[in-house]
Amino acid sequence: MKTTLLVLTLNEIEGMKAIMPQIKREWVDQIIVVDGQSTDGTAEWARQQGYEVVVQQKPGVRFAYFDALPHVKGDVILCFSPDGNSVADRIPPLIEKMKEGYDMVIVSRYLDGAKSDDDDVVTAFGNWLFTKTVNVLHGGHYTDVMVMYRAFKKQMVYDLDLVKEECYTLPEALFRTRISWEPLMSVRAAKRKLKIGEIPGDEPARIGGERKLRIFKWGAAYYFQFWRELFWWK
Repeated sequence: MKTTLLVLTLNEIEGMKAIMPQIKREWVDQIIVVDGQSTDGTAEWARQQGYEVVVQQKPGVRFAYFDALPHVKGDVILCFSPDGNSVADRIPPLIEKMKEGYDMVIVSRYLDGAKSDDDDVVTAFGNWLFTKTVNVLHGGHYTDVMVMYRAFKKQMVYDLDLVKEECYTLPEALFRTRISWEPLMSVRAAKRKLKIGEIPGDEPARIGGERKLRIFKWGAAYYFQFWRELFWWK
């Protein structure tokens, strides 16, 4: 099993300098820094450190994934945020869990005493509500359906039709935003009854940069997807 680590960046030079030295390159088979056209030198610094850099052409996390996919050599994709929210030492146990035959393993902020220092009252309630909704509507057993920090089989992206734009067009038009694929991935993996696991992992406060979360627009778009999935994708 070969693993590709996707490091998603947009003006994260401070976090990159603090977090990336904590990641041992031998942990994975490939590291790709996917940069959203940073203006603070993030991509240039990553190249100087010898990392493979892919510059995404359209804004939004989903398009970072889409642009990275042709460059991924691993059987497993591991998504990582270098802004401080993702703890680097969770990478080895995440990979080990995948080796047990899981299709997807999530680093949960709410499992076995793990906590999020980045949550506020609104985001904590939202994450609880979204996770509860997915579990009730789609038969999941999640504690964290939203988080980016997860590993999954690359083929799963295609099996779950996550690369098809029609999955996102209507909710994005309704709520005038751009959304990522993690919540929909959680829903469809549960619907398909794939083997899904979780390991606990804290979410520390971010390092530098700006928080890019669009709480209400993203939340509304994702919640719309959760209910539409009851009858839209089989």
